[in-house]
Amino acid sequence: MNIDEELGQIFSSVLMEIVSTISGFSLDIIPDSDESFDEMTGIMSLCDNNSRILFISAKEKDMRQLCSYMIGVPQEEISSDDVDDSLCELVNMAAGSAKLRLSGSDCKFNLSSPFLLKGDNMRISGKKKTRIISKTLGNGDITIKIKIVY
Repeated sequence: MNIDEELGQIFSSVLMEIVSTISGFSLDIIPDSDESFDEMTGIMSLCDNNSRILFISAKEKDMRQLCSYMIGVPQEEISSDDVDDSLCELVNMAAGSAKLRLSGSDCKFNLSSPFLLKGDNMRISGKKKTRIISKTLGNGDITIKIKIVY
């Protein structure tokens, strides 16, 4: 297995486990679609020789539902700041778990603090030679997109 496949598999796996633990929802890897997930994106640098960046994107309604389970508050009572914080925390948990799983491999990295991009019609693009590992996770109710770019 090459490093791109390994990273895609590990990050998908840890995110599916985290979502299952906090919400009880089971997510699967689903085919990528043209559907936009640009409403909110949590970002973290995975600092190593390759300068990878982790992106986890979701629709706000999906993150609101996950946030409700994360903090134990009904969706109607959740603020926009709570939803933002929950996506950053999801990025933080996924990156930390993946780093731990990769600790015995040649792929080691340090983590930045997570941050959030939020807005309408956002587009993140890179140079032509940019490598992108992309996985979409979903279950019919919630869809989350992971990208690792370097």
